[in-house]
Parts: sequence; C-alpha cells; structure tokens
Amino acid sequence: MGNVQILQDVYEAAANDDIESVLAAFAPDIEWREADGHPYQPDGKPWIGVDAVRENLFDNLDSEWDGFTVSPHEFHDAGDTVVVECRYTGVHNTTGKRLDAQACHVWRLRNGKVTGFQQYVDTAQLFDAMGAGLGVRQAADAG
Repeated sequence: MGNVQILQDVYEAAANDDIESVLAAFAPDIEWREADGHPYQPDGKPWIGVDAVRENLFDNLDSEWDGFTVSPHEFHDAGDTVVVECRYTGVHNTTGKRLDAQACHVWRLRNGKVTGFQQYVDTAQLFDAMGAGLGVRQAADAG
C-alpha cells in the first residue's frame, strides 16, 4: 500500500470517529507538531509517541468540540513525505463559535507507518473559536 493510500485511510477513519485505526497507523515513537502558537501545544515542543498524541490532541478534540471535522482536499505525494491540503470545521462547546479554517498537514512515513506530522493552520482562528478561557489553558501548560 502506498503512503497516500495509508493517509487516505487515516482521514477516512478519523471521519468515522475510528481513532483506534488512526492511531494504529502511527509508529510508536511518532513525533507530532502542531502549528506554532497552537492552543493545544503552546510550548512548541513536539508530542512524542501515540499516547501523547491521543491525550493532547484527540481527547481534547473529542471533549471540546462538536462535530470537529478534518476534510482533506488534495494529497501531494513526495515519496516518504505526503502533504495534505485540508479544512477544519466544527463548533467549540464552550463558546458556541464555529471554526472553518484552511490547514495543511505534512506527514512523514517509513515502512508503512507515520513517523512524523507537522500542522500549519491560522491559529488566530482557533483562538477566536475557543474564546477567552484559552488563556487559562496556556497559563496552566506553561507552569
């Protein structure tokens, strides 16, 4: 199976809320980076490992958003790297604000497993949708 197909399957599993299948595509030591200034990763340090990605990303998306969706539009095959142009949509549970943001994902794969992820997104849109309570999260994460 090619790298693009692996990632198409990952996005399809995510769309079906099958997070276990998403995580199964990751190498145990995956290095995951959100965009600079992302509210879930304010210190800029990557999450290392499947459990870190589950706890810091998927658990937060599940508990904080209603209908959070990643819709891939284009897959660009560069061998061991695949770039995916996509869009995020959803409604934040606390603020009721809708998110509709363009994003780009850069995936690195080796031997059929995802070893790295880098996200690019307009984090100002995330802050706007997530609201004022976000400052509390950042202060707690920084401390």
